[in-house]
Amino acid sequence: MKQFFYLSLIVFGMNSCQDDPSGNPPDDSLPLGDPVETLPANTDYQPAFPGQTRVGSVKTLTEFKTEEIAVNIGRPWAITKMPNGNLLVTDKSGFMQVFSETGAFLSIIEGFPSVDDSGQGGLLDVELDPDFENNRMIYWTFSESFGSGTLTSVAKARLSLDEKSIENPTVIYRATPSYNGNYHYGSRLVFDANGHLFVSTGERSDMGIRSQAQLVDSGLGKIFRIDKTGQAVADNPFISTQGALPEIYSYGHRNPQGLAIHPETKHLWQTEFGPRGGDELNLIQAGKNYGWPIISYGLEYNGQKVGEGLTQKEGMEQPTYYWDPSVSPSGMDFYSGNALPEWQNNLFIGCLSGQHIVRLVLKNNRVVGEERLLSDKMERFRDVLAQHPNQSIYTVTDSGKIYRISKK
Repeated sequence: MKQFFYLSLIVFGMNSCQDDPSGNPPDDSLPLGDPVETLPANTDYQPAFPGQTRVGSVKTLTEFKTEEIAVNIGRPWAITKMPNGNLLVTDKSGFMQVFSETGAFLSIIEGFPSVDDSGQGGLLDVELDPDFENNRMIYWTFSESFGSGTLTSVAKARLSLDEKSIENPTVIYRATPSYNGNYHYGSRLVFDANGHLFVSTGERSDMGIRSQAQLVDSGLGKIFRIDKTGQAVADNPFISTQGALPEIYSYGHRNPQGLAIHPETKHLWQTEFGPRGGDELNLIQAGKNYGWPIISYGLEYNGQKVGEGLTQKEGMEQPTYYWDPSVSPSGMDFYSGNALPEWQNNLFIGCLSGQHIVRLVLKNNRVVGEERLLSDKMERFRDVLAQHPNQSIYTVTDSGKIYRISKK
C-alpha cells in the first residue's frame, strides 16, 4: 500500500510518457474503491505520476456469466476469431485447433514448420490476414531452431478450405540473432488498419544477452512493423538509420506478450513482463525506447536491483501503468461490444502468475480504474479475445481450457 499513499506527494512530469498532454490523475467521476492489489510491493520505488500503479478499483455492475466451454484442449497459447465466429486456437506443441463459439471441437490444423516447444517456446500467436475471407492467409509466430540456438520467427500460409491443413507455409521474418535459450520469445501479433503487422519479440532473458534490447541492430526486445512479406514499412522510424534494423518500431522491451490496438484511437498498446514486479502497460510510439534493462520498477529474481536501480532516465519512456508484485500480463484485447456498455473500450489482460483477468478503464491514455475478473478460477490466463461478433469475451488457460464471459 505504500506506493498508493505516495501518489499525492509526487510531482507529475518527471520524464513523462506518451502523448497525453493532460497529466490527469484518476477520474473522479468513477466510483473507485481501494486498489485491487493488497500485497506489499517488492520495492520502495515511487511512481512517476499519479495513477501509474495501484489505481482505485472499479466493479462491473452489469450481471455477466462465465462458462467453461472446453477443457483438456492441450497447451493453448493464443485465441482469435474467424469470420464465421469460430475460434482459432494455437497449441505450443505445433498445431492449431478450430472450435465453435460454444466450445465444440471442429478440427485440428496440421502441417506447420517444426517448433522448439521447450521452455516458453512453441507455436505461439496467430492472426488472420485482414483480407482472410478472400485469401485465407494466416500469420503466426513460433520459436524456431536456427543457427546455434532458437529465435522468434513469423510465418504465413493459406488455410485449407476444410481447415485441417495449411498450404505453402513460408517464414517471412526472423528476429536475429538466434540464442541458445528457451525463454522470452515475446511473439504477439496484431495487424493495424493499414494492413501492417506489428510483432513483439523478447530479449531472451539471460543477463548476457538481454542488454541487446537497447541495440537497434538486434532483433531482441523489440516491436517490429512489417508488411505481409516481412519487409520493413517505408515510414518506420529507423528506416534511414545506419546499421539499424529497418523493421524496428520501438525498443527497450523485456518480454512483451500482449499487443492490442484501441478500437477508437487506433493507438498500439502493449504489456510486458517485469522480473520481480515492474510488469508494464505501455502506449507504444514509433522510435521510442522503453528502457529495459536500464530502468525498471521491479527487482531481479534474486532480490537485487536491476542495473543501477533506476526507474526513470531521460530519453526513456515511462510505462502508462505498472504492477508490483507481478501479475504476469500475457495476451490482451479491447472490448468493443455494447452488450456490457460499461466495458466498452476497456482493456482486458490475461494474467499468468496473477491468475485472473485484469480489466482496465482508460481515459486520455491513462488508467483510471482496475478490476480483477475470474480470480476464483485459479487459472493462468494466457490470452484474451474481446472483440467477438457475439460480444462475448473468450480466454484460454495454460491448463487447457476455454472460458466464455458474456452478459447474463
